[in-house]
Amino acid sequence: MKRTLPVLAALLLLAACSSQPPAPEQRPSGVEDRQPSSATTAPVRQEGVDAYGVAALKDPKNILSKREVFFDFDSFVVKSEYQPLIEAHAKFLAANPKFKVLIQGNADERGSREYNLALGQKRAEAVKKALALLGAREEQIEAVSLGEEKPRCSESTEECWAKNRRDDILYSGEF
Repeated sequence: MKRTLPVLAALLLLAACSSQPPAPEQRPSGVEDRQPSSATTAPVRQEGVDAYGVAALKDPKNILSKREVFFDFDSFVVKSEYQPLIEAHAKFLAANPKFKVLIQGNADERGSREYNLALGQKRAEAVKKALALLGAREEQIEAVSLGEEKPRCSESTEECWAKNRRDDILYSGEF
């Protein structure tokens, strides 16, 4: 028995060190030699991105190309006329989770700088909340205030001030 025990231990040690062929799921697959097809007409699809939807962001005939929400004086309530615009952007964001938006809240020149920054933030947060309630993910949306620092118009008229009371919606790559 004393002689067989060391021999048996050596055999077990050698058996444990021997290599086995890889399991079927570990075997490398063969490489096919394919030529590119010239018949490919569909757009290249990146995971999580709708290529047709991306084109809609630039198409002036599509609602997604519209990126402004205007507000009444001293208000951060989103008007009902902008509901279809916000719904379209929320649906796009829900379908394209890799996209992010920056909502820039703006105010006209009336009021103090601090007041206008706070009002711009409330406006941006109102659109952010609406987008999130309609299906966009919270982490896709950032809301910031520019206050009165980025006016669209510089005249001191009601028509001009109305152009400055807005949110601008910017997509990834635009900010």
